[in-house]
Amino acid sequence: MLKFKLCFSLKLDKIINAQELQSEKNGNKIHDEHLFIITHQAYELWFKQILWELDSVRAIFENGHVRDERNMLKVISRIHRIAIIFKLLVDQFAVLETMTTPDFFDFRNYLVPASGFQSLQFRLLENKIGVPESLRVPYNRKHYKDNFKGKDNELLLQSELEPTLLLLVEQWLERTPGLEPDGFDFWGKLKINIESGLKEEFASIQSKPAFEGKEDMLWEHNKHKEVLTSLFDERRHEHLLSKGERRISYKALQGALMIYFYREEPRFQVPFQLLNSLMDIDALMTKWRYNHVCLVQRMIGSKAGTGGSSGYHYLRSTMSDRYKVFVDLFNLATFLVPRQWIPKLTSSIHKFLHTAECCDSSYFSGEESD
Repeated sequence: MLKFKLCFSLKLDKIINAQELQSEKNGNKIHDEHLFIITHQAYELWFKQILWELDSVRAIFENGHVRDERNMLKVISRIHRIAIIFKLLVDQFAVLETMTTPDFFDFRNYLVPASGFQSLQFRLLENKIGVPESLRVPYNRKHYKDNFKGKDNELLLQSELEPTLLLLVEQWLERTPGLEPDGFDFWGKLKINIESGLKEEFASIQSKPAFEGKEDMLWEHNKHKEVLTSLFDERRHEHLLSKGERRISYKALQGALMIYFYREEPRFQVPFQLLNSLMDIDALMTKWRYNHVCLVQRMIGSKAGTGGSSGYHYLRSTMSDRYKVFVDLFNLATFLVPRQWIPKLTSSIHKFLHTAECCDSSYFSGEESD
């Protein structure tokens, strides 16, 4: 009885019988087409689960429940789950790679005009995480939405109008405690410390007697100084933002760097884990694209894709940072400084970072029980 109920609730009959071989319909059943279909169906099921987790996380941020820091555990666990699923999807390419190029060629023509680009769920996933529309590579010289019709096109349009995970994380970072100029003023203190530290570093190098590597040390110091002083140039940040080379606001960058520097403080430990998991998702999506590119080149070389795209060349163009959403988090390492340059916490901010902020009415509401 339990087995019957489980099968009924999972609708296993529909799932198990959802493989329709086009080669068989055409009277020439090709064995490996079954593997190709099963693998892609598995991808789509996992994409659906990722969207389920992603929508729940966005709802927590959007509804303001993230202000109750106990809900951050829920956020980090679901974001981490998305990363683990993507790791599984990256590894799943190994199954497809057991198929040889001639085996794929036997049924490839039956797939026309289908294409991997036509995965609606993956495009929704990109939009909801925060891949900028302006940085997308045209597909078949057309806007990506033009390749989807009817309800699919409407769903994509709707996803573009919703707050992305990137935007919601940006707004959350802007509220990082300790950024207030009339409070701890992390940014102001950091600027003073870096300027002072750079002067001491330069004086230390200059005081050394002439030796073979001194010029190299001065060159390295000047490059380091250029990078660190650019950090406090808000106009430069806005310029890079307009070019798509940065993705989060100037204040959000300050918040991310503060969390990065004070990650060992109890209140910043979970936020630091969240930033790491967001980078994991970005890195794994890049690995997924890379594996896809390698597989396509292995199977069809430089031929056009079944959907009419340039195939390998189109996919290779999606490998750059333009498709990396949380690129600013990766670049935080650029601004690492010696620990003694990091502003010392005052007693009040130190105490504050040891105390979580809770809101019982929000935490125990029915709306947050999912």
